[in-house]
Amino acid sequence: MGVGSTSDIKQPEPLEPGSAVNAVLVRGDMDIAATCTVTYIDAGHLLACGHPLLQFGMVDLPMTKAQVLATLPSPLNAFKIVNGTETVGSFVQDRHTGIMGEFGKAAEMIPVTLTIHGGSSDKVFHYEVLNNARLSPVAMSATVYNALHGVNEYGDETTYSVKGDIRVAGFSDVKLQDMFSAAEAAQPAAMQAAGSIGERFARIYDNPYSTPAIQGLQLDFEVTKDRRWARLESARTDVSEARPGDLVTVEVLLRPYRGEAVIEKIAIRVPTSASKGPLHVLVSDGEVLDRLRHRDPSGGQKLDLASTIAVLNDQHVHNRVYVSVLDEDPEAMVADKIMPAIPLSVMNVMDGMRGAQEMTVLGESSVSETATPALDFVVSGAQLLTVTIK
Repeated sequence: MGVGSTSDIKQPEPLEPGSAVNAVLVRGDMDIAATCTVTYIDAGHLLACGHPLLQFGMVDLPMTKAQVLATLPSPLNAFKIVNGTETVGSFVQDRHTGIMGEFGKAAEMIPVTLTIHGGSSDKVFHYEVLNNARLSPVAMSATVYNALHGVNEYGDETTYSVKGDIRVAGFSDVKLQDMFSAAEAAQPAAMQAAGSIGERFARIYDNPYSTPAIQGLQLDFEVTKDRRWARLESARTDVSEARPGDLVTVEVLLRPYRGEAVIEKIAIRVPTSASKGPLHVLVSDGEVLDRLRHRDPSGGQKLDLASTIAVLNDQHVHNRVYVSVLDEDPEAMVADKIMPAIPLSVMNVMDGMRGAQEMTVLGESSVSETATPALDFVVSGAQLLTVTIK
């Protein structure tokens, strides 16, 4: 095995048993490839490696000729430095005894355009990533992280704002818009951003109903050379008692990293249907709200592709404060649709859907949701308030 770069340089030497070949995972401005030795060849196919890459079975990876530049022997971890050259086909099977390539077959890849703004000039990366349910999310995360990590603007204090979309044939685009900054004892911002992209690809591939035809990924990162993060330190309402229909102001104190405190005020309307007694108001960041509503990637519910994309597009961003008014009646989520405040009689009728894992039931309903405008920093934290309804 070996690693190296790929190119379109013509290599006149014919492939034969003992030649080196590359299985390409990423190609373009960034390259990831695995090198193997040909063990058998005929007019239409070849076998290589003599062992599996990952034993995925059917695969679709570009197959190129390769030039071994150097071999570095080591009893611990020997490896080769390799240049990949011209593409000659695709690897189509990855089995226990080796991998099989087919000459003349073009592999289906996912084109990526990644632009980084914020330095002396924009950095633009163009590359292609393999189309594989298990490897593509990992490869997307790795390439995005390496692009962000590899520029001079990278640093521990860096904040990233991202916009972009994932294009899926026959479906709405998956919209990407968020901000990432390192919080206390958190992952670096670049790793958070890369992980978020990979999670979305994993969710798209994970639906059990249809095979997604992903046509491309476009990303624009805006780099800010300081840590823009704030802790939600406290929250309070301007009144302790209210009536149905009243307007209540929630005052939120945010404590930015090494900065002066910021106060945000959000006006909410008490539902006209609110009954007497305590009314809960959740003040939170977007991540807490997504977990409450089972809209984060770890929710576990398997949806069809259209519903998966709708849920991904409805996820909350990190640079806003959200205020949710909660009702004590249960809430049901069927696919990507939310039905709040369901009466018990209706819930009993719908209860049979739980066995088919088509419905998720939450103990409280979010009957209204209000957010601040986009802030200039990532928010982290949550607080539950109580207003007494008279």
